[in-house]
Amino acid sequence: MKIRNILKQFGGMATKLKNRQNGTDYNMFQIKIMQRFCISAFISTVIVIGLYLFLWKRRMGDWIGLLLQLCMDIDSEKAFYIYNDYFRNFKEIFFGIAIVLVFLFLLWYLFRWMTRYFREINDGIESLLSDRAEPIWLSPEMRPFEIKLNTVQNILAQREQDARNAEQRKNELVMYLAHDIRTPLTSIIGYLKILEEIPNLPEAEKEKYIHISLEKTYRLENMIHEFFEITRYNTQKITIAPKMVDLYYLLVQVIDEHVPRFTEHGNYITFHAKDPLDINGDPEKLARVFNNLLKNAAAYSSAGTEVIVSAEETAENVIVTVSNYGKTIPDDKLDTLFEKFYRLDESRTSDTGGTGLGLAIAKEIITLHGGTITAASANGQTTFTVVLPGAKK
Repeated sequence: MKIRNILKQFGGMATKLKNRQNGTDYNMFQIKIMQRFCISAFISTVIVIGLYLFLWKRRMGDWIGLLLQLCMDIDSEKAFYIYNDYFRNFKEIFFGIAIVLVFLFLLWYLFRWMTRYFREINDGIESLLSDRAEPIWLSPEMRPFEIKLNTVQNILAQREQDARNAEQRKNELVMYLAHDIRTPLTSIIGYLKILEEIPNLPEAEKEKYIHISLEKTYRLENMIHEFFEITRYNTQKITIAPKMVDLYYLLVQVIDEHVPRFTEHGNYITFHAKDPLDINGDPEKLARVFNNLLKNAAAYSSAGTEVIVSAEETAENVIVTVSNYGKTIPDDKLDTLFEKFYRLDESRTSDTGGTGLGLAIAKEIITLHGGTITAASANGQTTFTVVLPGAKK
């Protein structure tokens, strides 16, 4: 029992120390308020005792009698009768009124003193709304509130900076897409002009120009789709409709859809998992997540390499990994992969570069499911890991 009590004491001390470090210890603020209330209570008691001595010990009567003599020009005897008839017989009422007035004054003083803290907090909130960069300062006893306000200020500043960065990336992306759209369009116009101006071209040449124009048209269609993807992401909010899903069969379906894409690039895909992998999720949105991951793997895999998809069930989660072999992604870019409109530099001029929304959408969907998605890259292997809560059995 003694050991247990000692451990509890140390645990309480550790909690208090942690609270002080996190700025959530309100003891100083509470002590300041208690001090002010105690001082006010002491002053009130002194004033009440003083009133009692003056009214009940007849000292107040002597003062009132003397005041009546001076103001009404009467003798002491008559002043005594007036005091006795109009003041002494009603001294309890006067005493009660005096006590009420004293406490009302002290309450007014306390509320006026307390509003100083509200004014400080109000000034801090106005500082947040005004987007001022300087830190917020409050009274020493208000330090927990000061820390919270400065934390909110930093979060808002970071969000604003992230929004500006996203807007800049979007503008850059639109500029690149506009440039990329103009390039195939110019080629299509050029080949069509050749077909129009030289109608007697050999059939082989005609087929060549028509085939190239058709490929450029498909590329143009994909770019226009990317423009719509940007608009749709900015105007729609992603929602999920969870239900019981066997993730094993969902992954099999998504992989089968991407086999032609991998075959076209000279890659092959392997899948390692055990059936079933039950989770509670939105199958349509989850299919979009893994579709984006596989599209990303196909876009950045080296020719002839393997893409590995594996899934396993733990006590509480289902873990899915998608690995491909290609260029190693620098560590400083791994954290930005999931930011919207972000694309690796080499993808800006390649046919594989998308809108930079795929991974951002994937992260948002996984977060809505209560899971996480992370990326790691080393020695030419890039792995995306998705962790989803398993179905409660």
